[in-house]
Amino acid sequence: MHIINPVNYWLVKSEPSAYSWDDLVKDVGTRWDGVRNYQARNNLRAMKKGDLVLYYHSGAQPEIAGVAKVAKESYQDPTTDDDRWVAVDLTPVKPLNRPVPLDDIKKDKRLSNISLIKQGRLSVMPVTKDEHDVILGMGSGKK
Repeated sequence: MHIINPVNYWLVKSEPSAYSWDDLVKDVGTRWDGVRNYQARNNLRAMKKGDLVLYYHSGAQPEIAGVAKVAKESYQDPTTDDDRWVAVDLTPVKPLNRPVPLDDIKKDKRLSNISLIKQGRLSVMPVTKDEHDVILGMGSGKK
């Protein structure tokens, strides 16, 4: 008998000028490193291989652009010798048919408790399955 591990859902943020969804797709994946916030670090540590990750562009046009997945669980961040910090590897799964702007997320009552609104400065955060599904629906062009 195979035990199936439940998938968790996450959201990561990046300035498109620093590393965009298109960069992730072109590179076929990346190491998510350089996180220096304890809560975000704890979220990276909690990520499991296969978990799904909403890829959010912060900055001038804040929006969710695509879905990635965790390809490698947390390990020592190679950008620092400080062993308190970790990285994970992400690979692209699919772009959204229509990016989901932050304004649409804020207007949708089903997303009123999403961490993206409640903890807007956090760069790595959990989302619920329901929140994830609502955003995928919005990104497919359905409400």
